[in-house]
Amino acid sequence: MSGLLFVVSAASGTGKTSLVKALLDRVTNLHVSVSHTTRGQRPGELDGVHYHFSKKEDFLALVKQDGFIEYAEVFGNYYGTAQATVKQQLAKGHDVLLEIDWQGAAQVRKLFPESRQIFILPPSQFDLRQRLSNRGTDSVEVIERRLSCAVEDMQQYSNFDYIIINDDFNKALHDLECVIIANRLELAQQATRHQELIQKLITPIEP
Repeated sequence: MSGLLFVVSAASGTGKTSLVKALLDRVTNLHVSVSHTTRGQRPGELDGVHYHFSKKEDFLALVKQDGFIEYAEVFGNYYGTAQATVKQQLAKGHDVLLEIDWQGAAQVRKLFPESRQIFILPPSQFDLRQRLSNRGTDSVEVIERRLSCAVEDMQQYSNFDYIIINDDFNKALHDLECVIIANRLELAQQATRHQELIQKLITPIEP
């Protein structure tokens, strides 16, 4: 039985990472694929847990071998999702979740058209600006630039299967969980997962 592939995307500051982290605490048999990156390892980060930290030349060599489902260059560093790892998990019947940007989601869509793609939106631009400001790490100029980029990112919402508004965190988390559960309950999934039970139920009982 093949697992389901979920993609979660959002503009910066929307709360995507916090939602995904909370989702993993509530939903079983859902695995987040650990991305590869060429950026430096930050204090507290573990190789193979937060990212697979790679040398640039090794990363680009894997790109040439079509080793990534999706990859992108962000501020001079490369990020990518290994194709072999995801396919292995799906083949085992595990559901896999990718937390990536909309460009990566578009690449995944081409290779896995059956993937379920979810886009997280903030309740307003004002709220998004507040969230970016509350980080306390960027100047006003950087925040405005990030907001401008976020608006461009959010214009991609129509390419996704599901839209979740992260106004109230608990509600957004509930909505995200509902998407996962609803897809697991689809006919194709249930018919395969419970094939033996269903066959018994629909077989006439001999008198």
